[in-house]
Amino acid sequence: MLSTLKPKFVWQIFNDICKIPHPSHHEQMITKYIVDFANSHQIDYKIDKVGNILLTKPATKEMEDCPSIALQAHMDMVPQKNEGTEHDFLTDPIQAYVDGEWVKAKGTTLGADNGVGLASALAVLIDPAVEHGPIEVLVTVSEETGMFGAFGLQPNWLTSQYLINTDSEDEGEIFTGCAGGVNFTSSFPINYAVMPAKHDCYLKISLKGLKGGHSGCDIHLGRGNAIKLMARFLAEYAQDLSFRLADISGGSLRNAIPREAFVEISLSKEDLPKLTSIISQYKEVLQNELGHVEPSIEITLSDVDANKVKRVLTAEQQNRIINWLHAAPNGVVRMSDQLHGVVETSLNLGIVSIADNQINANFLIRSQIDSAKDAVVSTLIAHSQLANANYEISGGYSGWEPNLESSLLQLTKDKYYEIFSERPKIMVIHAGLECGLFKKSYPNMDMISIGPTIVSPHSPDEKVNIQSVYRYWELLIAILKSAKHLK
Repeated sequence: MLSTLKPKFVWQIFNDICKIPHPSHHEQMITKYIVDFANSHQIDYKIDKVGNILLTKPATKEMEDCPSIALQAHMDMVPQKNEGTEHDFLTDPIQAYVDGEWVKAKGTTLGADNGVGLASALAVLIDPAVEHGPIEVLVTVSEETGMFGAFGLQPNWLTSQYLINTDSEDEGEIFTGCAGGVNFTSSFPINYAVMPAKHDCYLKISLKGLKGGHSGCDIHLGRGNAIKLMARFLAEYAQDLSFRLADISGGSLRNAIPREAFVEISLSKEDLPKLTSIISQYKEVLQNELGHVEPSIEITLSDVDANKVKRVLTAEQQNRIINWLHAAPNGVVRMSDQLHGVVETSLNLGIVSIADNQINANFLIRSQIDSAKDAVVSTLIAHSQLANANYEISGGYSGWEPNLESSLLQLTKDKYYEIFSERPKIMVIHAGLECGLFKKSYPNMDMISIGPTIVSPHSPDEKVNIQSVYRYWELLIAILKSAKHLK
């Protein structure tokens, strides 16, 4: 049971959070939980016009003269599940369980990103053993789908000069900067034709078993993008088969590396043995190229009721879509010249779908450098124009520039060494932390980001290390206890 783990209050609250559906843009129930939590513990709170919650608590005895510190987390989670897993993220609880040194979920994302951080911030408010100065807990909405809460945060709502973001995913690392990002959607209308008379076989090709993961933190690991791999299959083998494409889909979030992609095709049963052989060949190719990183790649065929299918794409539209997706840029663009091992610029083709007679491809671009981000946008514009596609740019945000002279950073480094007798790593994350947006409304706020070790966030393989949660908590409460040393 999660509620028996230590630190007690953190795991008890996280256990509660797992029981409450809270995907992005569906945070009514988790909001009610936080409000009820505040009321039951006589904690003051307020809610702004976009749905962010700010809870406040006075200092503990003899800590009244310490500066106020804000603890910050987001309330939403990424809703991802394995194919075949029956789970409704709007109604069903996450089935979290202990597996050795880890907490995992059955067939879905766990929501440790950022549920453990949220639980720790709330735990600070009720754990009588925690000594602290004045505390603010800022809980933002819909971070995972565009940082809507952070975008809507108004100046002068918080009073704290210092802020600890709890959304990092590697214990032992202190993050002092992050990448900026922007969304890019490319799309065009599609035309259909009647399914050819000789096509008496209608099939679904499924490419599955990839690891997926966070499109920022995991983009450099060489994992396969299911959409790109499916596009490559269609581009390399379409000429060998007289099939017609009826549907294509893949991915579900622009900030998650796609784990699965699907196409539906029609063809003659005479060509079915050849298709089966080609799929087997392609699987061997991928296993040879990606097997060390993606050992569980699967490509399968399944029947679809042909009576339900009345149309397929025209030959011209089919070729246009295949070439458009196959040529789409994806992955790491450049590594940082200043920070060893850190990605500077990347992009992720996160979603492809057909709806309302239109095909859409959604990208997320990230970079530490705004001009480099703009250069990738320019590349995608050119890619869209070559395909005579429409495009839309949205949700742009700047990065968070590191401040290595930060007083909060220095205190955190000192406390980490004091507790664990080892030096923490000072990092910049290739992902969009809300801190970058907070700087617009609070330009002088001193910020860091810390958290427990979370593996494979944004995928059903997500898990959080139990011991790292304990270490993260020990560091967090030590920082709060030593707030008087902040300058």
